[in-house]
Amino acid sequence: MQDISNLTGINTLSTPLVKTVVLLTVSNIFMTIAWYGHLKDKNAPLVSLIVISWSVALFEYSFQVPANRIGAQTFSPMQLKIMQECITLIVFTVIAYFLFGETLKWNNLVSYAFVIGAVFFSFAF
Repeated sequence: MQDISNLTGINTLSTPLVKTVVLLTVSNIFMTIAWYGHLKDKNAPLVSLIVISWSVALFEYSFQVPANRIGAQTFSPMQLKIMQECITLIVFTVIAYFLFGETLKWNNLVSYAFVIGAVFFSFAF
């Protein structure tokens, strides 16, 4: 009898690629909030913003380190970095839109296309 998880595709959710992408995405959400979230409150004292950002960054590292450990089983460090940069742009774009009302312009899209090209070339050879 065939295992039910093979029929439903559940096993594909536990691949190193999926785990790495999910963990890097969560990591990047925390990182983007730590790096840019403070820009919403321009009057807060800088020292308190630094402490808050470092506190948020702790959570970022709690996801980033396992993501790279898991990813390194399958991917090179260079591939992991390129993957992380692509995820960072996607996460940043979404957060910048909802937090700051930023929209993509044509030159941003061209820049993103070059990053996607970097991902392709990183994994193609």
